[in-house]
This record gives sequence, C-alpha cells and structure tokens, in this order.
Amino acid sequence: MADDSFEESRWRSLWRSPRSRLMFGIPVGGVVLFVAGIVFWGGFNWAMELSNTEEFCISCHEMRDFVYEEYKQTIHYNNRTGVRAVCTDCHVPKEWIYKVVRKVKATNELYHKVLGTINTKEKFEAKRLELAENVWAEMRATDSRECRNCHSLEFMDLEAQDKSARKKHDAERWAERGETCIDCHDGIAHELPEES
Repeated sequence: MADDSFEESRWRSLWRSPRSRLMFGIPVGGVVLFVAGIVFWGGFNWAMELSNTEEFCISCHEMRDFVYEEYKQTIHYNNRTGVRAVCTDCHVPKEWIYKVVRKVKATNELYHKVLGTINTKEKFEAKRLELAENVWAEMRATDSRECRNCHSLEFMDLEAQDKSARKKHDAERWAERGETCIDCHDGIAHELPEES
C-alpha cells in the first residue's frame, strides 16, 4: 500500500515538473495553440469559400430579386459555350490577400442590409448609379483584374472580332489609351443606371 502511495506521489510530482509539460519535446501549450490555429484557419477558409457561392450571394432578396434577374439575361449567365461566370467571378478576387480585403469591405454591405438601404426596388434604383460607380472605380483601380481571370488580350482571336473590337483590343493601342475592360464593358452583366 505504501508503494501505491509512493507511485501516485511520484506521478503527481512528475506532472507538476517543467519536463512533464512537454509532449514529444514540445510544450503542451504550443501543441494546443497549433491545433487551435489549424481549426481556426480551416473554419475561416471554409466561411470564405461558403460566402463565395452564387447561392450565398442571392440569399438576400435584394440581390436575388434585382441584380440576379438582370444577370440571368446576359451572356455571362447563358451562352453558346455553356461557360457561366457567377457573382464572385466578377466581384471577388481569386488571390487570397485581395479576397480577404474584399470580404472586409463587404462588411459595409451587411451594415446596409441591416439598415434596409436597398431593400425595395425603388431604393435600389435610387442607389444604382452610386453602387455601379463604386464597382467601376474598384475595377479600374485593379485594371479589371477579375475580368482578366477569364479574358486575356494575349489569347483573344482578334481576327474573329469585328473591326471596331479588333482595334480596341489591340494590346499596344490598349496600353497607349490606358483603358481597362470596364471602360467599354460597364453594362455587360447588369443594367446601366440612368445618369442623374
């Protein structure tokens, strides 16, 4: 019986000793933080990807009832090749750091969702020009980065385009003009707002 007490006492003192706080030579706290980091990172990325789906985008009625209905009438939704660009293809960068920045900016959209800023067709139409100008400014600032995820001047078959498009898409002339995709294609996926 004395031996049992001695063994128990020995294990208690071992657990309290600095050596016992190591697991495979690594501090237990470090292992816990490492595992917590993996769980946090996985959850964060899962949420980022979940919010990058068309279903998520049209889950609020403002998007589903207004802009999504317009988008369904465009070539980005239905075309001869069967290739479809969804909301996030145009509105969310692919590169991780830019995607995170865009998601942070999107918190402003949540704020306005709660306020009901564009929750009716009339309110949406009243804000359409401002909203469109914000998107166009962002696209100009990034040289239409999201357009270029699918469209590249390098791979365009200029001979298959009409004369006007061929002239506008000529890479050298494009660079001279300092234009970007959105300068000519601003109404490609949504109705253009009425100028105020």
